Amino acid sequence: MPEAVIRPTATHPGLLASLDPLLREWLPRQRWFAGKGRPVTGFSLVAATDLLPPGGPLGLVHLLVRAHQPDTPAPGAMPRPGDCYQLLIGVREALPPHLAPALIGHLEDGPLAGRTVYEALYDPRAATVLLEAIRSRAHVGPLRFEGDTRQEIREGLVPRLVTSEQSNSSIVYGDTFILKLLRRVLPGVNPDLELPLALAREGCPRVPAPAGWLLADLDDLEDPYVLAVLQPYVRGATDGWELALRELAKGEDFTAEARALGRATAEVHTALARALPTVTLGHAQIGLLVDGMTERLEAAAQAVPALRPYAPRLRSAFEALGDLAAEGRVWTAQRVHGDLHLGQCLRSPSGDWSLIDFEGEPSKPLAERRMPQPVARDIAGMLRSFDYAAHSAVPSGRPEWATECRAAYCSGYAEVAGRDPRTEPVLLRAYETDKAVYEVVYEARHRPDWLPVPMAAIRRLSADPTP
Repeated sequence: MPEAVIRPTATHPGLLASLDPLLREWLPRQRWFAGKGRPVTGFSLVAATDLLPPGGPLGLVHLLVRAHQPDTPAPGAMPRPGDCYQLLIGVREALPPHLAPALIGHLEDGPLAGRTVYEALYDPRAATVLLEAIRSRAHVGPLRFEGDTRQEIREGLVPRLVTSEQSNSSIVYGDTFILKLLRRVLPGVNPDLELPLALAREGCPRVPAPAGWLLADLDDLEDPYVLAVLQPYVRGATDGWELALRELAKGEDFTAEARALGRATAEVHTALARALPTVTLGHAQIGLLVDGMTERLEAAAQAVPALRPYAPRLRSAFEALGDLAAEGRVWTAQRVHGDLHLGQCLRSPSGDWSLIDFEGEPSKPLAERRMPQPVARDIAGMLRSFDYAAHSAVPSGRPEWATECRAAYCSGYAEVAGRDPRTEPVLLRAYETDKAVYEVVYEARHRPDWLPVPMAAIRRLSADPTP
């Protein structure tokens, strides 16, 4: 392991100021940048650590920087601080041709004037430093590289950057491990590490057990930042979205896979209920839940006029849940995945399903993502995902495919959980309606060509009380 990884040097003063003009151009172009559509007005340094001395042939600087952007807070609310991002900056005299796509720019002033800086995750040499730091349980300045001593991390695993990531970045090491680096980071317990660790303690085989992780301890914060999680790589696996679309294109039946995926989901939910506390949701708690769903519907109807004719019937889905709570019905809430869909599931060549990416919705506060919720939240997300896959089929979609898969998924879930989600139609309809409303707003803003997909669900949910 390089000596500099375990013996950090002090990051040169003035580095962030010299990077500022380059980062203002480069950062908004990254797929994982959350502040698109608003200009970056400046940066402030949260933490800086040299993993390799930037004055050598290859430098590697770990940065936590806050990007400041114009913000319009609600009346009476405090302005939001800028989002904090994790950056790994490589430093070289000049980039070899294979690293050209990683270029951030050339520094003209500051402590590294005349050097070239780039996204270090593209560089196998820099990526190896991260794995070696986890393997040796290094402690570098505020950075703590930790791991499960029961899992062996061999030397010499060749890294490659996964280029299809969205809100984060991932590196695969020798088809043995995958390191997920969180890009927009927050201090506190992150469910992307918390839940897989809890499931590993329960012996749940449906989620790869973390082999290592990276934390940052800052003097002014009680809780560390969770920066990265290393997990076993499911070699040869296909994600559920790709598999579903492939089977659709071939006209193949997918119900056996949907049933198996339902069983896997139930196994994860059952293990989470054993591992972490559950709570009971009564009238007051369901009232708050219904209020939130109703408020999101009202805001969505203002933002997307096509939704307005359906709003009264959609609102009834939430009101029906509130009425049941008022009659004394209660529901169990527990920790759930929080953002479950086909793309968050992997099928191994042997046919086993795994669930991944327990981060939840990255735009939500950590406290909200860690709140216990009814399992219907996850189930509704998967039902909507089958709908999306079916409507992606050309030329006119395959709604009957979605209907069959939804039924098979719920049946598979019942085989393990002992209770079919469809026996709670009011709860499931409320969650699926809430999800479809979110999708309408998202597609209207970002992918207008996809708007017919959630609108088809809106028409169905407003006409039929059965999910």
